[in-house]
Amino acid sequence: MRVSVVLPAKNEAEGLARTLPALREQWPQAELIVVDDGSSDATAAVAAGHGARVLSSPYSMGNGAAIKRGARAATGDVIVFMDADGQHSAAHIGLLLEKLDEGYDMVVGARDGSGQANFHRGLANSFYNRLASWMTGHEILDLTSGFRAVRADKFREFLHLLPNGFSYPTTSTMAFFRSAYPVAYVPIPVAKRVGNGSHIRPIKDGIRFLLIIFKIATLYSPLKLFAPTAAAFFALGVGYYAYTYATMGRFTNMSTLLFSATVIIFLIGLISEQITSLTYRRFE
Repeated sequence: MRVSVVLPAKNEAEGLARTLPALREQWPQAELIVVDDGSSDATAAVAAGHGARVLSSPYSMGNGAAIKRGARAATGDVIVFMDADGQHSAAHIGLLLEKLDEGYDMVVGARDGSGQANFHRGLANSFYNRLASWMTGHEILDLTSGFRAVRADKFREFLHLLPNGFSYPTTSTMAFFRSAYPVAYVPIPVAKRVGNGSHIRPIKDGIRFLLIIFKIATLYSPLKLFAPTAAAFFALGVGYYAYTYATMGRFTNMSTLLFSATVIIFLIGLISEQITSLTYRRFE
């Protein structure tokens, strides 16, 4: 089983100088691919100096775009994705591969609380994990972890779904669950990152991560989101109608609006469910 290790990197010269030697020492037969996402430092030179195959972009396209480029270029049967900033240890790759050998198609390194960037990120990720677990019916320990091993042929099926930004882990995980490809989680410790600070921008990416909630639903089963929302509007409409009938003895325009919204939301969910089913249909 040939293994390719893909490391998306933007201005990670310092992190790569520590990560790549460890990878080469512990996995000498693995194909190492560093996707330089428009770095302004010596990222490409450091990667090439340590024997990695370098794919350079003239400008930054995003973490997800780097993942897609690396996945297309990888020649291994299994692709391991890991950060280039020193958070992930080469020694833990073996844990992912051992689990993969048990028949899984994706194995994710699940971080503990100390591996979260900060308290708010940890709280948000905990919420995403619970929501995704409810949607899929499977326990999801770390929806947004970037440290994962996948079977290359299965992962490439979903490249067209992956965004160019930071939410590729969410998209790929939900796509695997939706397609009935088994996913497993392995607890791993995470080290403090080296080099530049996190590329996460609190306000802009906070809004973006909020949209992940809706992406989780639309990628797996839209009706699980739209049906409860429609039911909430219906209950609100009934409650408001009961109130106005009791106090004014009439049916108001607001009640009509709430009942209409119920029907519209449910129908949108129904259509979304059909679109999602078509998206995951495999054509030979």
